[in-house]
Amino acid sequence: MTCKVVLVDASLGNLRSVEKSLAHAGGDVTVSSDPGVIARAERLVVPGQGSFADCDRALGPDAPLGLAVRAFVASGRPYLGICLGLQALFGSSEEAPGARGLGLLAGRVVRIPSGMREPATAQSSATASAATVPRAAAKSLKVPHMGWNTVQQKRDHFVLPSGDTHFYFVHSFHAQPDEARLIAATASYGDLAITAAVSEGNLLGVQFHPEKSQRAGLALCERFLQWRP
Repeated sequence: MTCKVVLVDASLGNLRSVEKSLAHAGGDVTVSSDPGVIARAERLVVPGQGSFADCDRALGPDAPLGLAVRAFVASGRPYLGICLGLQALFGSSEEAPGARGLGLLAGRVVRIPSGMREPATAQSSATASAATVPRAAAKSLKVPHMGWNTVQQKRDHFVLPSGDTHFYFVHSFHAQPDEARLIAATASYGDLAITAAVSEGNLLGVQFHPEKSQRAGLALCERFLQWRP
């Protein structure tokens, strides 16, 4: 039996590629911003590219769409938030002081620090002695954090891969939950442990983009469609 899933159109972009990934994974996908459609959904996916202020306008405490998403989550049915859809689970973000998210998880969203550098690494040489091996200059890390990165699972979750897996990231902010137990996976960027996934009950949020992560992303979508929290 095909799994029915509603993809929330909150005018936050990036809908088509997520829709294609979910459909390829076996989902019967409906794209909608109608609170009534969301109320009847079997599974809900909230993707997003944009700012936290955009999230407030679409999903804030007084927005009909936000109220529908909260009611869906309260019902215990599976929720997947992607990128801004993860950040929306929290109440606030440094990106837009005063803007409000869904407030379903305790914590906030913070900016990735600028000026970080990769640790310097020794360059190997078949002929040089250890004393003469030059060390590469530490590479400056850019913000936004963009590209492939290894995601390490911090605790078991049915939807997330059990081993270290590469996923694609594009973001300048990441979640900082009040409780470490909410962090389901991390990714290293310089000395920073980026929150790559959060989970609580029927909620799962990923900071990376499954729809841009090829086989690993498709496998994650397939597991989400099978998940019974």
